[in-house]
Amino acid sequence: MAVDSERIQAAVAELLAAIGEDPARPGLVNTPARVAQSYAEFFSGLDADPAAELGNGVPAGEQTGELVLMRGIDFRSMCEHHLLPFTGVAHVAYVPAERLAGLGRLPRVVDALASRPQLQERLTDQIADALQAGLEPRGVLVVLDAQHDCVSTRGPRAARSSTVTVASRGSLATQEGRAEAMALITAGGA
Repeated sequence: MAVDSERIQAAVAELLAAIGEDPARPGLVNTPARVAQSYAEFFSGLDADPAAELGNGVPAGEQTGELVLMRGIDFRSMCEHHLLPFTGVAHVAYVPAERLAGLGRLPRVVDALASRPQLQERLTDQIADALQAGLEPRGVLVVLDAQHDCVSTRGPRAARSSTVTVASRGSLATQEGRAEAMALITAGGA
């Protein structure tokens, strides 16, 4: 289901009027259409299937089951509580079993799940679950580090704060498995 652009435009015009602005003034006349276009992008993940973004993977072949880690995947999402953005980086690791994911597929999974109204904690779990279901690896670790506009621009105004969430599955849920992956993540300067 694509976003309903006309409804968004009407709602934004009403919101502008509700805060005491004139939606017909020259600087705002195109704002409802711009917001609708932005929302179509921000919420494009509502129609996305993260498993489809992951693909079928490729046979691991002679892969020995060593860790695969992609650090620094930029993402943006919308806090479902305030409809304000949060942005950050995702670090995604897995220990292959039978299949490997193409490296370009990992950011697609992150983006598909981030492009919907979200909570960072749930997003972290959803990425881990999608990798677990799609690849059936021996282990999965997902670390998200994000700055939330709802924290930095309103309320506490903690402009330099970031929130880190972690989800782990299988062999990377053990203390030893997590420690190795976390050391590799931090070695990259993240």
